Amino acid sequence: MNIIVAIGLALLAFVVVVAIFYVIARVLGGPDGSIEDRLDQFVSREVEERPTDDQAERTPSVFTRSIDEAVAGRGFAQNISTQLARADLRLTPGEYIILTITSVLGTGLIAYVVMHRNPILTLGGLVLGFFLPRFYVKFRQAKRLRDFNNQLGDAINLLANGLRSGYSLLQAMDALAREMPPPIADEFQRVVREIGLGLSNERAMNNMLRRIPSDDLDLMITAINVQHEVGGNLAEILEVISHTIRERIRIKGEIRVLTSQQMLSGYVISFLPIGLGFILYAMNPEYMGAMFQEPCGWAMIAVGAISTTIGFIAIRKIVNIEV
Repeated sequence: MNIIVAIGLALLAFVVVVAIFYVIARVLGGPDGSIEDRLDQFVSREVEERPTDDQAERTPSVFTRSIDEAVAGRGFAQNISTQLARADLRLTPGEYIILTITSVLGTGLIAYVVMHRNPILTLGGLVLGFFLPRFYVKFRQAKRLRDFNNQLGDAINLLANGLRSGYSLLQAMDALAREMPPPIADEFQRVVREIGLGLSNERAMNNMLRRIPSDDLDLMITAINVQHEVGGNLAEILEVISHTIRERIRIKGEIRVLTSQQMLSGYVISFLPIGLGFILYAMNPEYMGAMFQEPCGWAMIAVGAISTTIGFIAIRKIVNIEV
């Protein structure tokens, strides 16, 4: 029986390693692709379904392409494409699904081996593996959105200066894309390309807003659209918006500094018992195993989980100050 278990674990580990190398190879694949695919990246209704230029220029494998075709048009696949585009990840929905399956198998195998074949903790490892790619995507989205918002004030000021010097709005955005660093340069360069390929200014800007769900960007786009309809001095409007955004960023930075200690305390208090419990179980499963076998232990785990969750949510609500 032990030999069968060992062989099964070896086969599962082999599958996980092959899947990981497969995903890495697909992500770092060479350029290819048809003209239609490259045009769809900028002008078609599928503009949200291909997050980056590099992704549009890669040719997926037959297996990945079959998964993409199977999920094409479904709501969850479109949502995956949008989330990957906002995170600026060079993955198709099929590759993301393969990566999720790989993560589930990998964390499940690690939990099975480290936690001494405990079925409950192995199930917890499988669930954690399912959410790990989502956590990484959300982390990338938050970081990219934060970087974009920090650059937006300077970018709007550069747009206003370009308009004052005689540039059109499209020329000013092109100059911004050449002068500013990513991610804001990439997004405005994409807007310039979309307009050059025939999209209207309003649609190209709305496409950028779908990729970057920023309230400050929404304010800028609304001002540009209103000025296009009713007229007015766009440079002065953008300067006022730039000043407002700069002040919001300054106030948010001060709030983040003042609340950073409370946020760190919330994370430590919430996740330290969980991590310590896993470490103790891995070191001495007989001692910690009684908690998973007795009704009193289950009750203690439930009360602790509920109390920790309520405390974490309360801390997040207190330190989450809207500006």
